[in-house]
Amino acid sequence: MANETKVKKNRVNFRQFFKEVSGEVKKLSWPTKKELVSYTLTVLGFIVLMAVIIYVLDLVFGEGLGLLANL
Repeated sequence: MANETKVKKNRVNFRQFFKEVSGEVKKLSWPTKKELVSYTLTVLGFIVLMAVIIYVLDLVFGEGLGLLANL
């Protein structure tokens, strides 16, 4: 009988969880299309910048190791 009570309590908690999640999702504020485009371009710009920095560092370290190997 105690096990049956525990199962019912879990169901109530499960339902309560989804009720609360639904309530929280309704409070969200989604970005406007303009904001979304701006954020996306910012992220893409940052990725390109980091790729260039890593590429340059790779070239520099590669040349440096090549010079050390020739000594």
